[in-house]
Amino acid sequence: MANSPKILAFSGSSRRESLNQKFLNAAIEAVRTAGGEVTAISLNDYPLPLYNGDLEDAQGLPENARKLIDLIEGHAGLLIASPEYNSMNTPLLKNTIDWCTRADDNPFTGRVAAVISASPGQFGGIRSLKLAQQLLLHLGCLIVPAQPSLPQADKAFDAAGQLTNERSRKTLKEMAEKLVTLAGK
Repeated sequence: MANSPKILAFSGSSRRESLNQKFLNAAIEAVRTAGGEVTAISLNDYPLPLYNGDLEDAQGLPENARKLIDLIEGHAGLLIASPEYNSMNTPLLKNTIDWCTRADDNPFTGRVAAVISASPGQFGGIRSLKLAQQLLLHLGCLIVPAQPSLPQADKAFDAAGQLTNERSRKTLKEMAEKLVTLAGK
């Protein structure tokens, strides 16, 4: 598809067997099926120090922050898996966003963002999902209103890592179609 909107996808979890990464993988396939061109990255490949204004003043933006900013600027949309730690966003996700906002021009402004979350608990990470939406909205993103969360995610995938719940697959499909449509405008 020649006019496929470019979507940058990443998870705020760095765990090897991350449930959010598994859910993100299912969402990436849904976005591709809906016509989006997805660039999937791991934040493990872009390590950043803990944000500190004094460090920034002394050394400037870290090279990995510059790389992430370039990636964000090169995509019309974002697909972010927001894990939940103690009812909040993960430090990895928040720190990454904090560093990226230190660019001369905020790279999030005007991007379309979809946020998903998975958790072994009964709430499916909905609290971190809402906090991530709020943060991205504040940074100038247009938020896709359909934001899937996956409760009991530890039981939601088969041995091959495929999402087994039909309702969750349908929710991802609807979110993916909205993300691709909005990012394509």
